[in-house]
Amino acid sequence: MSFAQLALLSGAIYGFLGVALGAFGAHGLRERLTPELLAVWKTAVEYQFYHALALLLVGLLASQRPSIALTNAGICFALGVLVFSGSLYTLALSGLRWLGAITPVGGLLLLAGWALLFWAVLKRY
Repeated sequence: MSFAQLALLSGAIYGFLGVALGAFGAHGLRERLTPELLAVWKTAVEYQFYHALALLLVGLLASQRPSIALTNAGICFALGVLVFSGSLYTLALSGLRWLGAITPVGGLLLLAGWALLFWAVLKRY
């Protein structure tokens, strides 16, 4: 499987899970979580969606002109969603506040992904 296919597949999976987790939050967690923790859940879903779309973009670009920068951008987006959104989902469900200390690591990965995408486009298109 090429990187472009992997990025497209990852974007599709994250998009699918974003819909499922968003619906679960809106319908299954509304009565179980505080408004603050429900907002945390919503933030996790939103960032997951944004970066699902970013992975689809990276996959489409990589299918036309593969590059190391695009590959690294995709890796940063995929890992960033796992760490950023994953830590927020876990925080919302568990209430363990220390998980908030992990979330910025995911945010830095997402920022790196955008910087690498910028670099890839600047150098290749």
